Amino acid sequence: MGSEVALKERIRRGDILLGVGVSMQSSKEELEDILGKDDYAFVACDGQHSAFSEHELVEFCALAAEVGIPVQFRIKHTRHAYLVGNIADLGPLGIEVPLVEETAVVDEALRWFYFPPQGRRSWIGGSSYGFNQGWDRLEYAQHWNSNGYLCMQIESLKAMENARSLAKPGVDCLTWGPADLSFDREMNPDHRLKTDDDCVREVVKQLEGTDTRLSYRSYDPALRNKYIDLGVTILMESPK
Repeated sequence: MGSEVALKERIRRGDILLGVGVSMQSSKEELEDILGKDDYAFVACDGQHSAFSEHELVEFCALAAEVGIPVQFRIKHTRHAYLVGNIADLGPLGIEVPLVEETAVVDEALRWFYFPPQGRRSWIGGSSYGFNQGWDRLEYAQHWNSNGYLCMQIESLKAMENARSLAKPGVDCLTWGPADLSFDREMNPDHRLKTDDDCVREVVKQLEGTDTRLSYRSYDPALRNKYIDLGVTILMESPK
């Protein structure tokens, strides 16, 4: 598996990275079995469409740390962007905010994801990623700001058109999968972006010259080369 310490750097420099969707109810044996099937850089779990408790997330992140893999967690709702620091206190290394269209949501997430002086995240939950390394307050804040990664999920044509404005400094990934975007495309058949692949090309073009990369829920490992050729650098897949 890839080094979790260097994951943010690897994302920003455009390394090809694989994530795998897992259930927070996975046992250690189940998680190890999934991770043994490929070179995954992170596991992705979902609070947007799945039931979960904060205690469950803490326990799962601790389990993932035991087997040496960081967790990316998708929060419940766009309007909960102000809670990203609280969720980060529970153990994920990456946070994904769903259905983002407005720069105000990005600003809210950036404010509460990063510690001062970069943001305003409050000091700190004892389950935060890497907090048991023995760093003091300033050391850990610097460590988090250099290693925690933040994703904005964009699943509308409006978001596609304005991807560059959402890719603010501190946003490591723009993400999506095809489903919700398909609703919007179906309601707007005359839009210039006719297909999901058109949207991928559009966003990749807009991200040129930024530190933000496109992370895509391709689900199927057989589609890796297709999306890599389109310019996607992070692929989120289902377990094999």
